[in-house]
Amino acid sequence: MRIARFTTGEDPTYGLVDGSGEKIAEITGDPLYQRIELTGTVHEVEDVRLLAPVIPRSKVIGIGRNYADHAAEMGGEAPEEPLMFLVPNTAVIGPGDPVVMPPQSAEVHYEGELAVVIGRMCKDVEPEDALGVVFGYTVANDVTARDLQRSDGQWARAKGFDTFCPLGPWIETDLDPGAQHLTTRLDGEVVQDAPTSDMVHGTAELISHASKAFTLLPGDVILTGTPAGVGAVRPGQRVEVEVDGIGTLSNPFVRH
Repeated sequence: MRIARFTTGEDPTYGLVDGSGEKIAEITGDPLYQRIELTGTVHEVEDVRLLAPVIPRSKVIGIGRNYADHAAEMGGEAPEEPLMFLVPNTAVIGPGDPVVMPPQSAEVHYEGELAVVIGRMCKDVEPEDALGVVFGYTVANDVTARDLQRSDGQWARAKGFDTFCPLGPWIETDLDPGAQHLTTRLDGEVVQDAPTSDMVHGTAELISHASKAFTLLPGDVILTGTPAGVGAVRPGQRVEVEVDGIGTLSNPFVRH
């Protein structure tokens, strides 16, 4: 089931997207907290504005260096335990929204990722039970001010600027997170291309590890890490991140 958040010019609402990605059927309320009920209204997807499918009420948890090839291109090895950092929910934007490149950074990079949306409150979850707390999966771009990441020595500012966490185009609730393929394109050219099975720490392990540090709440998002091929974006370029089984997240980059 594909669940989108969208607007027709009025208050945001939720809907179910059909298999072709062409039509969206409105539902009542917030599906994270309420039973899904159709309103009977159907829109063409091209006639609505898709929004970030979830705005985390609590937190976005990022995972660093979770693909060995990306760790190598960054000059190191993948950590023995998942490397976690927090991203403010004010960084979240939706498909089509511009990523605003801040004046403080001269080296803004894309990082295509699979994202996990938590469906229920949990703490100290074991890996064998972890996928049971998942609401669904979406696509993310963990945008990074690489020069600030190096100079700061920690990642809050480099990854936390407003607009630096695009999510979308919708949430897919029925997905095997370890059996998909991730592709990132910069102005149409493939720059990242890897199976999610290449993750050093799989999705269940990441959820478990995070839950043993933080209570996870409905709507929290875990970014599962990026494969090799990260690189700089220039103002005016567009980045598309595609995950098989979900869809494509596309965002233009603009200078502040």
